[in-house]
Amino acid sequence: MLTLTQTLGFLLAALLITASPGPDNLMVLSMGMSRGRRQGIAFGVGCALGCLSHTVLAVVGVSALVAASPLAFTALKWGGGVYLIWLGVQALRSQGGSTLQTGAREQSLRGLFLKGLVANAINPKVVLFFLSFLPQFVLPAQGGVSLQLGLLGLLFTAQALLLFGLLGWFAGSIGAWLQRRPRAGLWLDRLAGTVFVALGLRMVVAR
Repeated sequence: MLTLTQTLGFLLAALLITASPGPDNLMVLSMGMSRGRRQGIAFGVGCALGCLSHTVLAVVGVSALVAASPLAFTALKWGGGVYLIWLGVQALRSQGGSTLQTGAREQSLRGLFLKGLVANAINPKVVLFFLSFLPQFVLPAQGGVSLQLGLLGLLFTAQALLLFGLLGWFAGSIGAWLQRRPRAGLWLDRLAGTVFVALGLRMVVAR
């Protein structure tokens, strides 16, 4: 099981990363702004549930490496740490996210849900992110590494579901606010970038 400190620390980092301007939440915003609340929520729910596939891959992949080869797990740790640092540097250098796009063609709620689900599930960058991010918050001394990874993945999915649902619901207001205040997106990127770099460094130096 997860400790309270472990859970709160993970949720804080996950919420900040999910809220920072990126392809998924910008697409949810643009969908809600151009088609309406229900469409934005349907697409957002699909994106969030796509995280479950990455959770399964993380549980299977990381657990297998821990069991099979300490050297391979060390390689994953270093590779994941460098990847997180690279993501952080990219976020720190960004200009506050992409411009919101509107006016997309009509599509059913089911179609939008599936589109969001597939777009997230087949994204190799999200696969790498989960393999790098989730192990940061696992406490091997507690045992049950696979269980911890699975619970962390479910927590990430739950908070993404909440945030993307809210983005879809309030898409018009949030989109207009961000467009009037471009520096808000810039500072969200700065905060997320700092978190990425800190986690990457922690992963590289940790035993």
